[in-house]
Amino acid sequence: MSLGVLNNISAIYAENSLTTTQASLQTTLQQLSSGSRINSGADDAAGLSIANGLAANSAALTQSSANATDGVGLLQVADGALSQVTSLLNRAVTLATEASNSGLSSSQFTAINTEYIALLGEINNIAQATDFNGAAIFSTSTTSSSISAYTTDGTSNGTVSVAVTVPIVNATALGITAVANTSGLINTSAAAAQLTAIVSAINTISLDRGTLGAAVEQLQANTTVDTNESQNLTSATSQITSANIATVVANDTSFSILEQTGISALQQSNTQAQTVLKLLQ
Repeated sequence: MSLGVLNNISAIYAENSLTTTQASLQTTLQQLSSGSRINSGADDAAGLSIANGLAANSAALTQSSANATDGVGLLQVADGALSQVTSLLNRAVTLATEASNSGLSSSQFTAINTEYIALLGEINNIAQATDFNGAAIFSTSTTSSSISAYTTDGTSNGTVSVAVTVPIVNATALGITAVANTSGLINTSAAAAQLTAIVSAINTISLDRGTLGAAVEQLQANTTVDTNESQNLTSATSQITSANIATVVANDTSFSILEQTGISALQQSNTQAQTVLKLLQ
């Protein structure tokens, strides 16, 4: 073996190995402290890109589920209002049927007419006052309004928009009015005509509620799908990014030992170089 003082090859080799070991040890400690296998792009560039894409999809699905849930809430409020309108219309049927019968006194006609007009007023109040999160649900104009819930997984192919037309439910739109004779009373023939109109309005409301119910079912199905897909994407992201703690702990132990042996080897290499001095003594 030749001895030289210009280069300590063994020390250089030991130092390089020690540097590599310490870098690996630092990465291992980052994984232990964060619980994540990927803490920078250098750890796994491809894995990081995939995980970030999946996380974006999951975030979109989570918000989409919330959008659908809000849509369900709005439609259920609308359905509840229409249910109350139906109850009022059923009472109106009773009044119109009663007023269609002859033999009522003027005071009785007046009482029926007063209640009937009050029912129509309450239907109009429901149409005007029903709201969700501060926004009116039913249109107060002659044009029906539409509401929609937007759901997406963050991709163009995974976007669904559920739209439903909200009916106009005021008395005029439903075709029922306070028909009265010159004395301000619902007369027998007018009451009979109103009875037909009221029954038609009840059927209209029933159809509207069916439409809303179908939209609710669709949104609830979308919520279930979005929630399940989000969970699966989160699981897939975890598989990519989460550190295997058992493996990381084993690596930490191995690199810690290598660090200690590397330091010892470097010390030995430096000590061996000093033997050259003995030749000069």
